[in-house]
Formats: sequence, structure tokens, C-alpha cells
Amino acid sequence: MSENQNVTIESGAPRWIGLAIAVLAVLSVGSLAFGWAAWSSAKQGQVTNQDLIDQIHAFQESYTVLAKRLEKSEAVNADLQADVGVVTDKLKLTQGELSRARAQAKEIREEYAKQIGEMESSVRAELAEKASSEDLRTLSTDVGGVRTDLEDTRKNLGMARGELGTLIARNGEEIAQLRRLGERDYFEFTLDKKGSREKLGNVMVELRGTDAKKGNYSVALYVEDLRLEKKNRSINEPIYFYTRGTRQPLELVVNQVAKNKVVGYLSAPKSVQQAARNTGK
Repeated sequence: MSENQNVTIESGAPRWIGLAIAVLAVLSVGSLAFGWAAWSSAKQGQVTNQDLIDQIHAFQESYTVLAKRLEKSEAVNADLQADVGVVTDKLKLTQGELSRARAQAKEIREEYAKQIGEMESSVRAELAEKASSEDLRTLSTDVGGVRTDLEDTRKNLGMARGELGTLIARNGEEIAQLRRLGERDYFEFTLDKKGSREKLGNVMVELRGTDAKKGNYSVALYVEDLRLEKKNRSINEPIYFYTRGTRQPLELVVNQVAKNKVVGYLSAPKSVQQAARNTGK
């Protein structure tokens, strides 16, 4: 039902009640006229007294029936007016309830929108705070890791040094520590049979033989157009050699010696490897 719908109810009596009153009036006039005519006829000797009495009784019965119908119509009219009043009151009550319901729905929508807005703001703030916390934790972890690495490197700076003052790594962990210092480039290698070769930067290393019992080995180094053979070298003993145009030496170290197998690394100055890359271009 539309809120703006207007209900118009006429509270007047039904149209047929007016017609009944008019008919009753006509019958009354007719009765008077008939009585007058009957009296005149009786006077003139045309109608007997008994006929006149019968006619008067008939008119009285008709009048009584019509009066009862009129009374009943008035009662019905009163009931209809009461029903109309009840319906009107109910319609007013329903429209009031509808208005209140719509007002409550509006308040609920506004409150819901407010809560959603507050929730979104809270979530954004929480995410921003969490992101900042995560970034801070990550940064702290990174800084802590770097600090730990530096501390480990400082502790291990007491490792053996070669005759030219370079630090000698004895295993993969120490190689990683020296690599983190960033002073030189380190290339690890494994040669697992006699005659096997591996290119490290711009240097080729070839295994020539091993003596596992004594921990000795022999290798051949191919640097530019030169071949340098190093025989019967010991574990963790650095082999130094130079390339053209450099003042800092390259360093070859073998950490493990087995039957026809060696494991070690080549250490080269940063400038040498950069020059080698530029030459390769």
C-alpha cells in the first residue's frame, strides 16, 4: 500500500434508505387520501363500514412492515458507520507503523554505513601498522644478519694468511665469509679425474695428478697464452701467479685431496675479473 494513498469513505446513509422514506411518505399521503375517499364514499353510500375497516387494516400492516424495514436499515447504517470508523482507525495506525518502520530502516542503514566506514578505517590502519612492523622486523633481521656475518668474519680473520698477506680459506664456510668481505672474487671448483679441466674466470685449471696419502697434488694453469705447471703442492698451500697488467696476484688453493680428485678455489682481485669481462665483450 502506498504511503501517500488517501482513503475517502462517505459516512452518509445508503441511497435506498432515502427512497424508502419517500415511499413511506407517499404511502402515508395515499392512506390519508384513500381514507378520505373511503369516508366520502361511505358518506355517499358506496362503501360499507366493514370494507373501510379492512382497507385501513391493510394500510396499517403495510405501514408497519415499511417502518420495520426502515428501522433495520438504520441499524445497518449504524453498523456500517462503525465499521468505517474502525477501518479508518486501522488505516491510520498502519500508515503510522509504516512511517515508523521506514524511519527505523533509515536509521539502521545509516548506522550500518557508519560501522562499515569505521571498520574499513580500522582495517586500513591495522594493515598499515602491520606492514610497518613487518618492514621494521625484516630490516632488523637483515641488519642482525649482516652484524652476525661481520662478527663471524672478524672472528675468523685470525685464519691462516699466505706469504703475501691474503687470508687462506680452509673450507666452503670460510670461502663464503671471505666472499662477504667483497674485496676479491672467489671461484670454487672440483676436478674429479686426471686430465679434467675447469675454467675459472679467465683461468683454466687442469688436474695432473694426486697423492692422497701425502696430501699432495699437481695442476696445470692456463693463463692467457701461458701454461704454468705446479707440482707436488700441499693442501691449503696458496699458489700465486699474475696476469698481464695487474699488480695483485691471483691465488689458487686446494682444500681437499683424494685419489684423482681435488676440491678448492681460485681468488682473484676485483679489477682482474672486471678487466676479463671487458675483454670478453
